[in-house]
Amino acid sequence: MRLLLAIFLPWLQFFTIGRPFSGLFCLLLQLTVIGWIPAAIWSVYALSQYKTDRKIEKALGARRRP
Repeated sequence: MRLLLAIFLPWLQFFTIGRPFSGLFCLLLQLTVIGWIPAAIWSVYALSQYKTDRKIEKALGARRRP
């Protein structure tokens, strides 16, 4: 679901992962027709980084617990 959001409404996806300033900048970029594609690519990349960070936190959290 977030991937579709990242493609069609890139700025909104940033708000769902807790990056509001990036979301506002992405909205400004998206307002131009030419900026839509870079905004969507940036949003998908940020989403993949978010998922990677969550996996790392989960793995380290499981490792730290006795």
